[in-house]
Amino acid sequence: MGSYLLFVVIAIATVLSPGPGVMLTLTNAIRFGVSGAFGGILGIAFGTFIVAGISATSLGIVLATSATAFSIMKFIGAAYLIYLGVKLWRSPVTEIEEATTAARSRKLQFLEGLTLQLTNPKAVFFFLSVFPQFIDYSTEFVGQFALLVVTYSALVVAIHLLYARLARSAWLAFFRERWAVSQ
Repeated sequence: MGSYLLFVVIAIATVLSPGPGVMLTLTNAIRFGVSGAFGGILGIAFGTFIVAGISATSLGIVLATSATAFSIMKFIGAAYLIYLGVKLWRSPVTEIEEATTAARSRKLQFLEGLTLQLTNPKAVFFFLSVFPQFIDYSTEFVGQFALLVVTYSALVVAIHLLYARLARSAWLAFFRERWAVSQ
């Protein structure tokens, strides 16, 4: 585990790169505020544990060696993203003031984040391809595995909270500027 810092750098780059989880976080932060995005962020982080666990099992080997199985998983993920997009598109239009106070179930957001992460090809690819490179198989596996997964999940929470804060701040700045012009 001498390459832990390298793992952290690669994990930061992976989590920072835009993907479906980031889009969900940005959407929730703009619509419901930073605290309103927290349930989805926790769902994404918990999904990380499940994806990592799957990658460590024989199911992970099947996904890694079967182009068909991996493609099916990618299509399921794409279908879920399309579903979320259509659902958002068909949702009722709300006034900006209403959007700032809209409440949303954290449980529902958690389930959205969890489902999204379980079908996210980026997460699956990371845990099937990159993650094993940082495990020293000559020593105890469980402790290393736990450390790396907890680190990755903590980075997901921290970076997605940063994204949520930046998205909400940008949205508020745009809203305030637009509101001041209309007055």
